[in-house]
Amino acid sequence: MSAYLLRRVPSALLVLLLASFVIFLILRLIPGDPATTLAGPDAPPGTVEAIRAQLGLDQPVLTQYLDWLGSLLTGDLGPSYTIGGDVAELIGNGFGATVELAVGALLLVVALGLALGILGATARSRPVRAAVRILTTTALSVPPFVTGVVLVLTFAVALRWLPAGGHLSVLEAPDLGAQYLLLPSVCLSLPSAAVLGRYLKDGLERALDEDYVRTATALGVSRRRIVWRHALPNALPPAVTVLGMQTGHLLGGAILVEAIFAWPGLGQLAQQGVVLRDYPVVQALLLLLVAVFVATQLLTDIAYAWLDPRIRW
Repeated sequence: MSAYLLRRVPSALLVLLLASFVIFLILRLIPGDPATTLAGPDAPPGTVEAIRAQLGLDQPVLTQYLDWLGSLLTGDLGPSYTIGGDVAELIGNGFGATVELAVGALLLVVALGLALGILGATARSRPVRAAVRILTTTALSVPPFVTGVVLVLTFAVALRWLPAGGHLSVLEAPDLGAQYLLLPSVCLSLPSAAVLGRYLKDGLERALDEDYVRTATALGVSRRRIVWRHALPNALPPAVTVLGMQTGHLLGGAILVEAIFAWPGLGQLAQQGVVLRDYPVVQALLLLLVAVFVATQLLTDIAYAWLDPRIRW
């Protein structure tokens, strides 16, 4: 397993390096200038150029990138241009809330995806299978901002069961924190749960159509044992790969969900950084997102290799 993992580490590092350069370059191509934002619209050109020189924006792009990359390797994310404060501190302030939201959504993705996949593949009732198909199609087709509004209007405004927005850490107050976490987690998890459920359903249907399942059925093995001990383990590897991909999408989708539910995480920080042209904040957040996605893919490969030892070689 260690040799299998070592073969994938260089490609992961190369992806991070290429992503850092692309992120840095694309942000410089976006119209707007943080020096102009800091100086104000009525500032004279000399003031703007002085600020650009102070921030190092007058240097060639390649020089700026190498300086930023060197700072990253030493753990220094630098100061924020326009928001104020240290970038690492700003990210640290919102990181916990975003991780809390992503973990809550991921748990729901696993639970709902497993339930939808197993029920859709094993239910003998046609109405039940049709209901699962309708639920997954709806969850995939409705955008998260529509789902979020519907959830707020239903459970916060009409029924008054849950708060409409805000944040309270589950670690500080588990009962109240779970109430604040539930609606944004459901909103964020539904599309990924539908994708996972569909892949697992297809995998289970293929596994249940294999010859060994027919043999086990003929020998009198119970349907429950066939599904849980034989068919499900064979259907899990592709579903694990999909789950790893959806985990990265959860962090990307958290930006929109945080805006809907006033969740004080990295999504709000990214929105501020884009609006204010705060290059250090935005590029650090984007690179963090890529790093999390790459790490998730590595963990997914490890899980896949553990479930299917044939691919380790």
